[in-house]
Parts: sequence; structure tokens; C-alpha cells
Amino acid sequence: MLPVQGNVYLLAGAGGNIAVQIGQQGTLVVDTGLADRSDDVLAAIRKLTAKPIQYIINTHVHPDHTGGNDALRKAGTTYTGANVTANLTDIKLGAQIFSHDNVLLRMSAPTGKQASMPFGFWPTLTFFGANKQMSFNGEPIEILHQPNAHTDGDSLVFFRRSDVIAAGDIFLTTTYPFIDLERGGTIQGEIDALNTIVEMAVPLRQEEGGTYVIPGHGRIVDRFEVVEYRDMVTIVRDRIQAAIKDGMTLAQIKAANLSLDYDYRYGAKSGFGTADNFVESVYKSLTKGK
Repeated sequence: MLPVQGNVYLLAGAGGNIAVQIGQQGTLVVDTGLADRSDDVLAAIRKLTAKPIQYIINTHVHPDHTGGNDALRKAGTTYTGANVTANLTDIKLGAQIFSHDNVLLRMSAPTGKQASMPFGFWPTLTFFGANKQMSFNGEPIEILHQPNAHTDGDSLVFFRRSDVIAAGDIFLTTTYPFIDLERGGTIQGEIDALNTIVEMAVPLRQEEGGTYVIPGHGRIVDRFEVVEYRDMVTIVRDRIQAAIKDGMTLAQIKAANLSLDYDYRYGAKSGFGTADNFVESVYKSLTKGK
């Protein structure tokens, strides 16, 4: 567990990065890691604070960020006032899980279909519009939906007093972004979301310090590194767009190594973050519907 700034901490190593906000009211968690690391996550949080987990926020649907939902929800407590036989009584519930409504839609399923995740993992509270605002531990928190970016359910979580943004998998320091086309992701939405982070973040001096950003995977950064990442994604997008305009096929574009000057920094050796996967997803995003 690493302190980030203000009341916010980073828990890494359980799948996707987890942000933890603590205070007198309790504990709020952004993303929950992989299912098989839930015991470790809970143990790490308990070392930091004895206050119960009251709220969980999911930045998107992928299981390395939502796999611990059920375990952390059950381990948490939300107090709600209820009028029972004319007497006000506190009812203890599990932790509440917030997300954009598209996360719930991706986890659940239409009638007669198999849901992608069991009921206990589903968000309990969702929002439909551009954002949801809440206050917890005396701190204003904004959950900002980023349409069709990494997926169609991505949200940024902005801790306003601590001046920390939890970016989910919109922003990574480890690899190229994964544009999940099957779940509504697009390259333009990804760039728009990165621009939103850049606009929100305020450096302290000479582009250093100030707002800190927790990526979905990787280390804590400030605004400058998000700008570099945004520029890289935009440049590679523009190169592929120009190649498509010149009539090049996907195979020809891959052979042209249009991301070569960035591969040493962002190209993963395997998985979603490889240069090959990134180029292909950008190509398919740009040519979808044509």
C-alpha cells in the first residue's frame, strides 16, 4: 500500500491498480482486483484502516478490476436509516458498488442469456449521464463517464480535495492501451478520455507534481506523463489513418511498423498491450462501418 496524496492510497499487485480512500466515515475503494487476490486485498486494507469498506467504484467491467467485487462487498458495511414500526433503526448492508450503467449491462444479460459475471459482482448503484457526484470522508468525489474509450463503461474517479484521479485502463504506464472493440471501445473515445485527464490535472510547477494520476496498471504519475501518452496514442492513430486513406490493408499497415519508435517503451511482449494488437484495434476502430 503506497500513499498517493491526501486521503488516497494505491494498492498494487492484485491485478489492476486499486485506489483506497480512508477517513472517519469509512473506506472507499476504486476497483477490486482479481477474484483470487481478494483475501490479500482485504488484509492490505485492514493494515491501513479498521474502518469498514462502505463504497466500491468500478472504473470499467474487466475482471482484473472487478473480480474482487463480491468478496469486498460482503466484507463491507453500509449503514442506512429505515423506519421500522415507527422506530428509526440502522440497517447494515454490504458495501455499495457504483459504476456507469454500461458496466452493469455488460455484467448482466438479457432474459434467457447467460450473464458474464454472477449476481454478487454486479454494481448495486449505477448512473446514466455524464457524471455522478458524491461526498465521503469530507471529500467531494466525481465519477466521470468517458464514452466509448477503453470500453463503453469507463469512468474516471476524481478525488477533489486529495487532487488524485483514478483513471482505470484508459491510461496505463506499462503498455499500449487496449481498445476493447467488443465492449464498445474506440480509438477516438480513448483519445477524448486522455484529453479529459489532461484538462483536469493541474501541475504544481514546471509540469511536475500537482494532480496525481493512478493508472489502471503501472506507477503513479503527474500530468506530464499523461500528455506524453496522449500524444503517442494520437500520433499512432494519425499514422494509421493516413495509411488507410492511402488504401493500405491491415496486413500492409502492420508490416509498415507504424508504431516502431514507441514499441520499446509501450509494446508488451504478449497480451492486449502488444504493438500488433494496438495497431489492429486502431485500424478496426477507424474502419468500423466503412
